[in-house]
Amino acid sequence: MIQSPSLTSPNIRHAFFTREGGVSEGIYASLNGGIGSRDAPEKVRENRARMAASLSVAPTHLVSCYQIHSPDVIVATEPWTREAAPRADAIVTTTPGLAIGVSTADCGPILFADAEARVIGAAHAGWKGALTGVLEATVAAMEKLGAARARISAVVGPLIRQANYEVGDEFVDRFTAADMANEQFFAPAARPGHAMFDLPGYIRSRLERAEIAGIEDLGLCTYADEARFFSYRRTTHRGEADYGRHINAIALIS
Repeated sequence: MIQSPSLTSPNIRHAFFTREGGVSEGIYASLNGGIGSRDAPEKVRENRARMAASLSVAPTHLVSCYQIHSPDVIVATEPWTREAAPRADAIVTTTPGLAIGVSTADCGPILFADAEARVIGAAHAGWKGALTGVLEATVAAMEKLGAARARISAVVGPLIRQANYEVGDEFVDRFTAADMANEQFFAPAARPGHAMFDLPGYIRSRLERAEIAGIEDLGLCTYADEARFFSYRRTTHRGEADYGRHINAIALIS
C-alpha cells in the first residue's frame, strides 16, 4: 500500500492500496477489492479483510459506495452492507473505527483529512465527477461536520495520466463549454480529432479553487505501471474480459 506524509497523523490511518498482497488470481492478481468485479467473491472478501486490517478496523467496517460518477456525497456514521450501499461518489465521516473508501481503476482517488477537527473524506473523481463538482462537494460536506478549509489536506492517488488518456474532440468540447480555461488540460494526440487529457491536473485545479490547506499528488499512473496497478483502459485496449479494482481508504482511530 502507498501512504502520504500529508495525511500522517496519530489518529488517522490511510492507504492507496496497490494490486499486490492479495489472494486473487489471473487478471485479478492479486489484491482485487472490486465487489462489482467477476472475481470469486470469497477472494474479494479476503482481500478487503486484509485492507481493513492494515487500516486497524474490522472487516465489516471498511465501506465504499455504489459509485455512479456523480457529485454526490454521503455522511457515514455506521457500516453498511454491499446490498445497502448508498449510490454516491464520496464519503465523509467523524466516526472512529470506520474506514471510508473509494474504488478505482484509472479514475482519481482523493483522500481528505482535517486532523485537528477529526473529519475525513474520500472521493472518486473520474472526469465526470470532477467536472460536476464531487471534490468541492466533499470539502463542503466536511465543513458541515466541523472541518475548516484552512486545515484540510487532500492527496491525489494513483490514476491514469495524460500520456495514456486519449479522448475525442467531443470530450474536449464538453470541458471547454463549461470553462474555456479548461483548454490547458488537453494536449495534441497523434490521431486527428483526439487529444490527451490531464485528469490529475484538472483535479488539482478544482482543489486549488476550493482553497484548502494543502494538495499532494502522488504522481503515479495506473495505466503505465501494470506491476502495481489495475487499469480499466489498459484492459479495454487488450480486450480482456474484466479488471481488478483498487481500494483507497482512510480511517479515524480512537
